[in-house]
Amino acid sequence: MDGLVLSHPEQLERLRRACPEAEGSAVLAGDPCYDRMLAARPHRERFRRALGVRRGQRLVVLNSTWNPEGLFGNGGGQDVLPSLLPRLTAELPADEYRLAAILHPNIWYGHGPGQIRAWLDQALRSGLTLIDPVHAWRQALMAADIVLGDFGAVSYYAAALGLPVLLAAAAQDRLDPDAPLASFVRDAPRLDPHRLLRGQIERLLVEHRPLTEPAESTTSAPGASATLLRRHFYTLMDLPEPGTPALLKPLALPPYAPPQRTAPLHVWTRVQGVDVRVERSTRRSNRADGNSHLVVHEDCLDPSSLESADVITRDGQPDDPRLGGPQAWTSEVLRRYRHCPVAAFVTSPHTCTVQSRDHGMFELAARSGADADPTAYASALAAWLAAGNRVPEGGITLRMHTSYGMHPVAVRRALPGDFAAHA
Repeated sequence: MDGLVLSHPEQLERLRRACPEAEGSAVLAGDPCYDRMLAARPHRERFRRALGVRRGQRLVVLNSTWNPEGLFGNGGGQDVLPSLLPRLTAELPADEYRLAAILHPNIWYGHGPGQIRAWLDQALRSGLTLIDPVHAWRQALMAADIVLGDFGAVSYYAAALGLPVLLAAAAQDRLDPDAPLASFVRDAPRLDPHRLLRGQIERLLVEHRPLTEPAESTTSAPGASATLLRRHFYTLMDLPEPGTPALLKPLALPPYAPPQRTAPLHVWTRVQGVDVRVERSTRRSNRADGNSHLVVHEDCLDPSSLESADVITRDGQPDDPRLGGPQAWTSEVLRRYRHCPVAAFVTSPHTCTVQSRDHGMFELAARSGADADPTAYASALAAWLAAGNRVPEGGITLRMHTSYGMHPVAVRRALPGDFAAHA
């Protein structure tokens, strides 16, 4: 063996105990994976925007390693992750939380992408995003607010980066009891599946204090792995090192991947003047201090749910010939579903066109300081109109409120020329 690369002297001590004859080949050279994440820290907001995380939203990243005791397990109905996801999407309001999952590559290879997506179909339709396990998992971790995981390396990296980590699967017998990872798994907060999940997540977000041991034990040479590894490689080849700095490839900005939410959403609203409070979830609200309505995406799994929808939505390009443009699509929807009062066509991450059966066509656009899903703006307008209000000729600005802030939304009547290009 020419070289056994280790990231910390603690590993050298365990190697010496377990296999003394390998000690002479050991090389302390840091952790390039961790170093790439440290270097990418200034780009956290870019990674969040790539995942469609809105201002004030909290990104919950779930991760699973690849054995039956991991969070995903074997992918069947009794495993932790598939059973947690419907509860998470029901308990966590859609405009306050964003869900993404990192599954170890061997889970994908072992079961196949089709089977993985079939097992998680309900969660995917509720807004879960599956992260590329090779090219984008580090970026998702950099964007996260909290990690729900198991005893795999991703959870440990998360803790090393200072993130709150809540363990939902922790098999101690899989780990070397002397390893720092085993110590972390013993001491890390646990998710109690028998209690409400939202409260546990929010409490950890408030009470979390970064742990020092994971960061100290991940590498003894933070930021220096490229230099140390190159030095070792050139020593093995008996060649002089280049005079240029040794550098690691930066983490790439992933493709834009906003949530693809097609599951019906129950929307609770409360209207006070031009202020509209909105909370959306896959679970029906039992609050008595407001009103509620049902929002259904046109591509929902069960078409019968469209028959009871109060707002029907879809997103697309305004000039998409398949849809005929926002005016044509919203008009067609209201003709087809006679009991639905509102149709909303999302035209960009910050705008949408809304047609009300009783009030006509409107253009909605986020104003400065607003950053929410445009279908939430449509719900705010629908609730405001249902309360007996009317949009004046000059338009109006509604203030949509979620638990993480206020979002001013400009509402104006759509003019015939707005849709001339799509006629």
